[in-house]
Amino acid sequence: MDKFSRAALGEGKEESITVAEWAPLVDITEDDKEYIIKTELPEIKKDDVKVSVENGLLTIVGERKFEKEENKKYHSVERAYGRFVRSFVLPEGVDPDKVNAEFRDGVLKVHLAKSEQTKPKQIEVKVA
Repeated sequence: MDKFSRAALGEGKEESITVAEWAPLVDITEDDKEYIIKTELPEIKKDDVKVSVENGLLTIVGERKFEKEENKKYHSVERAYGRFVRSFVLPEGVDPDKVNAEFRDGVLKVHLAKSEQTKPKQIEVKVA
């Protein structure tokens, strides 16, 4: 029996390696100036990620490739591989011309700038 076999499989049975459909998890935050969508994309190259905005929809497309190494016996493959797509409807007040993205240390940050009319304004209260 393999060292890392799952008990549920029973002795002598092997689990097949499959590529699952997956989607990276995101955090979405907001401040006075913008919304930020933060996505963790470990072991994905910048060139394998595309961000687009069209008709009020932000779409993130990418792929994490499974590169099977020869001369290695795989006991378990639980991480997801393959193509993914995440789409988000832009909130009202987001300027689609001011959407930008940065990719650093396996984290994609998409900045959705708010248009001037949707930013909160401070109104001075005068004493009469």
